[in-house]
Amino acid sequence: MKLDRRQVLAGLGGIAMSGVAQRSFAQTKMSLGASEVISISDGNLVLPASMFFDGVPQEELKAILAANGITSDQLAPPCNMTLLRQPDRMVLFDAGSGSGFMPSAGTMLDSLDALGVAPEEITHVVFTHAHPDHLWGILDDFDDPVFPDAQLMIGQAEWEYWTDPETVDTIGEERASFAVGAARRLEAVQDQMMMFGDGQEILPGVMAHATHGHTPGHMSFEIRDGSNAVMVGGDAIGNSHVAFARPDWASGSDQDTDLGAQTRMRLLDKLAADQIPLMGFHLPHGGLGRVERDGDAYKFVPEDA
Repeated sequence: MKLDRRQVLAGLGGIAMSGVAQRSFAQTKMSLGASEVISISDGNLVLPASMFFDGVPQEELKAILAANGITSDQLAPPCNMTLLRQPDRMVLFDAGSGSGFMPSAGTMLDSLDALGVAPEEITHVVFTHAHPDHLWGILDDFDDPVFPDAQLMIGQAEWEYWTDPETVDTIGEERASFAVGAARRLEAVQDQMMMFGDGQEILPGVMAHATHGHTPGHMSFEIRDGSNAVMVGGDAIGNSHVAFARPDWASGSDQDTDLGAQTRMRLLDKLAADQIPLMGFHLPHGGLGRVERDGDAYKFVPEDA
């Protein structure tokens, strides 16, 4: 059985390929001074390629995908969450899918356990955006907070968008379940939540960068210690093939496709020029790697390659 775009965006992706969770737990890590940045797995999604690539030049698309060994009409992007471990805090970027989105995802707690980290040890959870695979894991199966002692943090624009009661009627039928799910979960944890804006140092050494387009308030985060840094990019750069080879192409996964492409090109240029490693939520090899120029385009070079 194949998934179509409507099934996935309605949150029904789990009806197929329910046994393909990538239970690799801790994947890649890097040191930044006294801090450790660790990629942990929340499993993977199962998505129709058409969700991303409808409307782009198909012959050029086929060549790009073939060069990256992709021949299926379904994609199984990994979900890489980022843990920032410091002497006085434990910061998790995004909360994963939980059990309510796709059976192939939702392995975050197992991944933390493999690192010897209990949910109660997480001091902060910082959200790039409020799509299901980044937010829904904030509540357990009983609708209780998974991180009851943590300070939760989200961009002001993202909070306002998903808590606006009109969003469910304006986001489009295919994504209406996203709006309902986000509003319910954000309301449940609102007493733990604080908001921030673009360019704000939300924690010592953690700077928020507006990377809007994938969602109206999507944020990325530059973690820096002196001259060393890494960018937690969320879904601003959503894959390691087409997003790098043709970042100017619209992606159907972005809510604002034009702004998403502009943001992607700007971010890739910054990462390549400043030689800042990227931790990408849906990139391979645990998501950690470098952005390099490749003629008029870019390429992703995994840190462990």
